[in-house]
Amino acid sequence: MRFLRVLFSAVACLALVGHAFAQPGQDSDRPTSALVYAGGDGALVYEPDENGDTIPDFSNCGYMGGGVRIPDVPVKVTLRPAEGDDGARIQAAIDEVAELPLDAQGFRGAVLLTRGTYEIAGTLRMAESGIVLRGEGQGEDGTVLIAAGTGQRTLISIAGEDNRTEAPETRHAITDSYVPVGARSFHVDGTPGLKVGDAIIVRRPSTHEWIHYLGMDRIPARRDGGKVTQWRPGSKDLPFDRVITAIEGKKVTIDAPLCNALERKYGGGYIYKYDFPGRIEQVGVEYIRGVSEFKHETDEDHAWNFIGLRAVANAWVRQVTAVHFGYSAVGVSRRCKWITVEDCACLDPVSKIAGSRRYSFALTGELTLVQRCYARHGRHDFVMHSVVPGPNAFLDCTAEQAHSDTGPHHRWSTGTLFDNVRVQGHAINVRNRGNSGTGHGWAGAQMVFWNCTADSITCQRPPTAQNWAIGCSSEKRSGDGYWESFGQPVRPWSLYLAQLRDRLGPEAVANISDAK
Repeated sequence: MRFLRVLFSAVACLALVGHAFAQPGQDSDRPTSALVYAGGDGALVYEPDENGDTIPDFSNCGYMGGGVRIPDVPVKVTLRPAEGDDGARIQAAIDEVAELPLDAQGFRGAVLLTRGTYEIAGTLRMAESGIVLRGEGQGEDGTVLIAAGTGQRTLISIAGEDNRTEAPETRHAITDSYVPVGARSFHVDGTPGLKVGDAIIVRRPSTHEWIHYLGMDRIPARRDGGKVTQWRPGSKDLPFDRVITAIEGKKVTIDAPLCNALERKYGGGYIYKYDFPGRIEQVGVEYIRGVSEFKHETDEDHAWNFIGLRAVANAWVRQVTAVHFGYSAVGVSRRCKWITVEDCACLDPVSKIAGSRRYSFALTGELTLVQRCYARHGRHDFVMHSVVPGPNAFLDCTAEQAHSDTGPHHRWSTGTLFDNVRVQGHAINVRNRGNSGTGHGWAGAQMVFWNCTADSITCQRPPTAQNWAIGCSSEKRSGDGYWESFGQPVRPWSLYLAQLRDRLGPEAVANISDAK
């Protein structure tokens, strides 16, 4: 039986709504998709199109590559509320734990902020691996961090040093004429300098020929005279961050699928090993509420983001609530991978209702899972920024009283699953945004809307790519993408959980579905 979890706050009644997954047999009366369905042995079957492209497997998204239970890290330092600005005390505790040695699992320890209110005038910085910042509840009676005073800033910054570099003499061209969407293997011109277990980049170039075919070098001028930036060769390259799992001659196999085809006529692609000494791992924030002070309903001189991640891998944010921040509850930036954001809420942002504001859960990294999260009064609530490589997944998320659409926002983000995402008050879209902003153009490719609901849904197909809307419902729909079973949910109820079960078994599903 599906289960429903609701977190209440004294002022905001509903903070989070979610279900985990349908038990076997419950959705047996629903139709199946023609593109992904359970075969005779119960394993998922993926039907390719005429090019060999398939819907990608999204199950590698999340902490430790998906299906791994978030650990409970032992507490090393405990703090209690005090009078005045608590920022320096909390930062000193984080820095104290940062000096401890890493254990066998890669952790130093947790800083526990006991129940109560803490004022913070600046930013808390977590810049070393193995640290967890923990509270005692995301409700108003839990651990409440007040972002005090003025100034747009991030309240909790989890950031390593962004110093990824290409390892010398490891670059190799991909020789296949076409590597399809969903592929995990391809051929290269050689493998010197590479071995199983290496972290590599699979880079898809953005050539003049491809950009011209998309029409993104001819985006129409704006009527208001605003600036429009045409796409330039090299500006929309996709760097897929992967791990080599097998090498057979000149065939390389990687851990997670590619979310864009590699076509020789549009530049193909190449791989290289990378070094990233500054990226931190095994960090988390949990069981905390953040509240931004503000002066009036459209005030923008106050804390802007609750939690931001940059140059981080294998991290999590769970059971946190952000109230009144102008931009986001959680933002996952570039050079991040294997992140889980779960059971979080973004409530009642304070800002003008205009561009560059109220992106409740915003992704630019890859292999991120956002599950069972809730947004109220946001704009782009579950959203990707530009040129996001994917895969990423939003699972069982809800936006209410939304002021703009959910979906990829601009400039060719690829490979995101919207799985049982519900948007009340606005739309779920993947489309050519043309000259919106400064020339957003084609916002996304290889987007999957699976059993989603919204006031309206747009699913357009860009040249050289596809987008899918399967089992979705809305009052209005438009677009020439792939539509199937409109108005009737399909089985499996959750594509992500079915893919995870298929790859790692039911225990992996239980690991990420259990809530405390």
